[in-house]
Amino acid sequence: MEPRVESIADELFRRRPELSVCRHEILCAYNILVTCYDNKGKLLVCGNGGSASDADHIVGELMKGFLLSRKIDVAYESKLLAMFDNGTQLAAGLQKGLPAIALSAHSAVSTAVCNDVSPEMAFAQQVFAYARPEDIFMGLSTSGNAKNVVNAAKIAGSLSLPCIGVTGCHGGKLAPLCSCAIRLPEHETWKVQELTLPVYHALCAMVESHFFGCG
Repeated sequence: MEPRVESIADELFRRRPELSVCRHEILCAYNILVTCYDNKGKLLVCGNGGSASDADHIVGELMKGFLLSRKIDVAYESKLLAMFDNGTQLAAGLQKGLPAIALSAHSAVSTAVCNDVSPEMAFAQQVFAYARPEDIFMGLSTSGNAKNVVNAAKIAGSLSLPCIGVTGCHGGKLAPLCSCAIRLPEHETWKVQELTLPVYHALCAMVESHFFGCG
């Protein structure tokens, strides 16, 4: 692991020492994410309620600059300048992204599946339709027992996608389905949610540093 990436992880465990019990799993999740993006894949992430907001938040940190500048390639900038009168503005406004999709943000397809099939299949259907061999799945469930998240993990696994789970200390039904299950050391929903954010902020910062950090 690069020193700059390791320093982000060390800061996480220094600031939130209770997360040290999850160190191996957090670093495992980082490696899964790096492999996915090295292979030009994308992240499929979902959750319910507060976890749906967290899924959106993760996508926001990956799809654009988070802590670092992600300037586009000079060759593509030159192409924009040659093609469009506002090419300079377009080039200045773009940042390199790491592809990620929050399945819980798609209200039309989710409600269609809920109405026509079953609420428990809303995320599973999207995984089945979106998934490509290079992709990975991340499921957020404070209890680990959210049926729609568990079913999505099952479909991801059936398609040979690596699965990352972020859940409470008991892991529920989600943890055994995951290549890497981050069991946060709390069991009350709101307390698990309080630990979820620093974990995915650190993961996003680590991945960003790996791909866009200097030196």
